Amino acid sequence: MFDAARSIVVDLVRRRPWGSSRLARTIDDAEESLSALRGWKRTVTMGLEEALAGGRWVSRDVRETWSQSAPLPSRHVTSLARNKKAGQEARELIAFTSGDLRALVHDTNERIRAQELVARRHFLNTIETQPLTDEQAAAVVTFDNRVQVIAAAGSGKTSVMVARAGYAIQRQLVPAERILMLAFNRDAAAELQCRVEERLEAAGIEAPGLTVATFHSFALSVIGSATGRKPRLARWLDAGGDIAMVCRLVDELRDQSPAFRDRWDAYRLLFARMSDDPSGGEPDSYDHSTRQTGYRTFKGETVRSQGERMIADFLFLNGVRYEYEAPYQHDVADADHSQYRPDFYYPDVDVYHEHWALDREGNPPPHFVGYTDSMQWKKAVHQQFGTTLLETTWASIIDQTGFGPLADDLTKAGLALDWNPDRPVPGATPVKHEDLARVMRSFMTHVKSNSLSRADLERRLEAAPRSVQRFRARMFLDLFWDIHNAWQARLAADDCIDFEDMLVQAATHLESGGIDMGYELVLVDEFQDASQARARLTKALVDQPHRYLLAVGDDWQSINRFAGADLSVMTSFAEWFGEGQTLRLQTTFRSPQSICDVASEFVAKNPRQLTKVVTSAHLGYGQAASLVRVRRFDEVSGAVARVLDDLAARVRTGEVTPGRSGMVEVDVLGRYRFDRDSLPRRTPPELKVTFRTVHGSKGLEADYVILPNVASGTYGFPSEVADDPVMSLAMAETDAYPFAEERRLFYVALTRARRHVTMIGVEGRESAFVAELLATKRLELSPLSTVDLSAPCPLCDQGVLVVRRRKADGRPFEGCSAFPRCRFTRSALSAASPMRLAASPGARRPN
Repeated sequence: MFDAARSIVVDLVRRRPWGSSRLARTIDDAEESLSALRGWKRTVTMGLEEALAGGRWVSRDVRETWSQSAPLPSRHVTSLARNKKAGQEARELIAFTSGDLRALVHDTNERIRAQELVARRHFLNTIETQPLTDEQAAAVVTFDNRVQVIAAAGSGKTSVMVARAGYAIQRQLVPAERILMLAFNRDAAAELQCRVEERLEAAGIEAPGLTVATFHSFALSVIGSATGRKPRLARWLDAGGDIAMVCRLVDELRDQSPAFRDRWDAYRLLFARMSDDPSGGEPDSYDHSTRQTGYRTFKGETVRSQGERMIADFLFLNGVRYEYEAPYQHDVADADHSQYRPDFYYPDVDVYHEHWALDREGNPPPHFVGYTDSMQWKKAVHQQFGTTLLETTWASIIDQTGFGPLADDLTKAGLALDWNPDRPVPGATPVKHEDLARVMRSFMTHVKSNSLSRADLERRLEAAPRSVQRFRARMFLDLFWDIHNAWQARLAADDCIDFEDMLVQAATHLESGGIDMGYELVLVDEFQDASQARARLTKALVDQPHRYLLAVGDDWQSINRFAGADLSVMTSFAEWFGEGQTLRLQTTFRSPQSICDVASEFVAKNPRQLTKVVTSAHLGYGQAASLVRVRRFDEVSGAVARVLDDLAARVRTGEVTPGRSGMVEVDVLGRYRFDRDSLPRRTPPELKVTFRTVHGSKGLEADYVILPNVASGTYGFPSEVADDPVMSLAMAETDAYPFAEERRLFYVALTRARRHVTMIGVEGRESAFVAELLATKRLELSPLSTVDLSAPCPLCDQGVLVVRRRKADGRPFEGCSAFPRCRFTRSALSAASPMRLAASPGARRPN
């Protein structure tokens, strides 16, 4: 210890009755503490200097190692630091040790990044066929333990992955045999493998042992290495075979068990269309004669409530003839009551039926003012005239206890019930077997990916806030576990494994520490599609000190929730993988700025999407999107043909030039596979025309994109095939924003285009997405349309105003195309306003 400090300590001892031995211990303690502080400071400062000199990023794990080893000053050093004359070094050491190490490392890394961008410029300019942008280059040299890159569509995320691997090898940060690149399907993995081999070879970088794999193939290798027996994937899982297998298992269960058959049919036909909202959810029908908005039944009428619809459909499927809200046979109208109309009347046996809106405690909804008095009056009417009244309640129908007694009462009244789940339906479309099987398979994917047990689902069910969901979900879960058990039995009988079990088992082996695959750098593509099982597997791979993860994805393109994707893995990256860097690729090389603006504004309406400001690398702005509007659905194919013919004519005149492939590429993107029918039999030879589904177009691009069925309806775009509310039991979180995933899917469709997007719409059946783009003036009418453009609905912004005629007198009026959800109307004469948009003769064609 230096003399001044020693003299201070001695002086302190003299003023206290300490012996010489205590003085020695005090001096030794102070010297030891100061030495530790000096050593730690030297370690950190030298480490930072060496990192800066060598251009080596100071990783999170290195910083945490330093932080955890930081010594605490002893109390004697703390006392010494208070002395203004002799405590300067102690103060400086204490200040350094207790200072903001994070900020110090951050500042050093910023200098290293700037330095590397200059020093590695040749590499960064040549590793791909085009020089990396500043954003891409920064993502490559930011060599921290955890880096998430949020990449806009067409921003070159694959270039970042390839360059990152090359950088790690060239800079000797990680050897090639310890680098793993994970893709989500075989095509993506094959493309990535080809790309990395080609570009590293061109750069003169040898990469023996670098592994590119799909998550599933890699998971198989993990299980094989851990157990000595590599499992076999079930052959029937590919190309929709999993849905077909669920259908097959359901057929077998229905044949083997009458109880399962009855439960399956009851859920599919009566409960599957039920809203999760006890108040009824959104109406889907309108009765022009009664001007009543409500719910469409299998028979085709409009009833007032979900409960009434379930009863009406039950009666229809049993072949029971009924009349809905027919006038009571006696005139009972008085000063306080209008003529009585019971809910149901069975004319063959002269029996009435009231369905009371009562909960399990026998109470009506609080806002049903006077409901109890009305019930008493109706019952008194039947008693007065001696008419027979059957009764059911909302609670008994929802919890499934009411249909049995109703069937018994109808039988006693003299009606023969003939349950036929395959009875031809003239009204509302029943949920198909395949559609319910698809829901079951999606639910199973989430259950397995999230490692949920029966007990887990039971706990979630008990925590469900609404009784409607609980009773309905109970029925669903009983069916699900029967199907799940049959599925597992089929896997065991075939001595194979499915995708989800494969990922979960591989993750479990890695987490247990029984095996270490030895990869130090893991790069994951399309991270927005990660399931929790994939996240577990990824985390286990890098869950050791000084390992590196680069995850690249775009939350705006998360469209595979049905296959188990969990967007929260990306949006909660730090919670899964620990603190890390978040970088953005916001420059796209695909679409012009006009498409970037339209697509970005559209998808960002959902506040849960991560913020990005997407900028095009192309100078041209151009028209982003146009709408070809036709009168009827059977004109859609003709509209597609006109768009293709018009484009081909402009290719012949030289107005439109070939694209990268030497031809003008056109992708017709359908929301569903059956949209392929909109393609004409022959396409112009000047064009390369390809049909894909929007899901299948992910990662691809074309010069022009045509969306052939941008209409409202169950199978429109957005699809109105609603997720079953019970799905929330198996998912980590749900997104309540309307059409959240459909909105992202539409964004994917828009951003496949290098030049222009054309949508085909049908008058009066406008998609909510089209209406939104019209309301924000982001969509123009194509001169190829056969119908003028209509004004957006001023009330809901989810439809446009279309001309209709009143049934009573034939007079025209304008109503919202989103009817019956929106019931806005106005006189057709008031349509002469600036909101009325028509195609001008000189409307521009897309370039």
